[in-house]
Amino acid sequence: MGNRVTRGDFEWVYSEQPHSQRRQEILVKHPEIKSLMGPDHKLKWIVLAMVIVQLVACRLVRDLAWKWVLFWAYAFGGCVNHSLTLAIHDISHNVAFGNCQTKWNRWFAVIANLPIGVPYSASFKKYHIDHHRYLGGDNLDVDIPTDFEGWFFCTPSRKVAWLILQPFLYVLRPLYVNPKPITRMEICNALVQFSADLLLYYTCGLKPVVYLVAGSAFCLGFHPISGHFIAEHYMFWKGHETYSYYGCLNLITFNVGYHMEHHDFPSIPGSKLPEVRQIASEYYDCLPQHQSWARVIWDFIFDEEIGPYSRIKRKCKLANAG
Repeated sequence: MGNRVTRGDFEWVYSEQPHSQRRQEILVKHPEIKSLMGPDHKLKWIVLAMVIVQLVACRLVRDLAWKWVLFWAYAFGGCVNHSLTLAIHDISHNVAFGNCQTKWNRWFAVIANLPIGVPYSASFKKYHIDHHRYLGGDNLDVDIPTDFEGWFFCTPSRKVAWLILQPFLYVLRPLYVNPKPITRMEICNALVQFSADLLLYYTCGLKPVVYLVAGSAFCLGFHPISGHFIAEHYMFWKGHETYSYYGCLNLITFNVGYHMEHHDFPSIPGSKLPEVRQIASEYYDCLPQHQSWARVIWDFIFDEEIGPYSRIKRKCKLANAG
């Protein structure tokens, strides 16, 4: 357990991200893919059902012993909340109500945020746009770990700690790497979220609040579903910075595993990404892909060549946005 990661820096490249070029090529060859762009009319009903499920769960856990509250937070509630964060990911691309209804999408993301326990949706959208525009961009893409993370979390035991701390690092990293002014929507998101938390506390007690918040922390950290955080962009094959996973966990994660397809066509809802792969299979079948998110976590921990430094980085200019 003491072997250190052999990498001492990120993989620096001087080329543009591959997704824009591939998108253009695919649309020329398969223009029918444009018909998949637009809102997913089922998404809002699925999300509302998940929010209701968590409200019912809050009623059920309020009389449980604390050990069972934490157990169900990890085994069930956190899984639902992780799925909701990925619904928010989809909503951030305006696929719940369409591009013409930006405000509806933003406010609906606030509703989807409620079971997560902490305000998340507005800040996520603000930074996720940069992740797509400047994939791997130095000081722009806050999805990439800091130099300190790459240097310190370099042994198997430390990488386990890094996985556990992942939710907190995702919150703190943007404040250090690319701080932005707080927006009005972020303030609204926080006011709605904390008001809902207080209402839940006064009506049902502390245990339901802990169930929601702890579940989010557990399942966004060291959990099989969280393997997608590593699988999406960590360089398991040299020169490849985005990977897809086509396994069964896509059924509860809004197809976030179709990540190559998502970066190629971010305006297509997750529910329709399998159709993208089917239509343009000649572009995706030959690319490296993951078979298991649990295996991704295992390899990340024990492979000496993989760690927080295993990311492709590039210098990006703000003038090149779009």
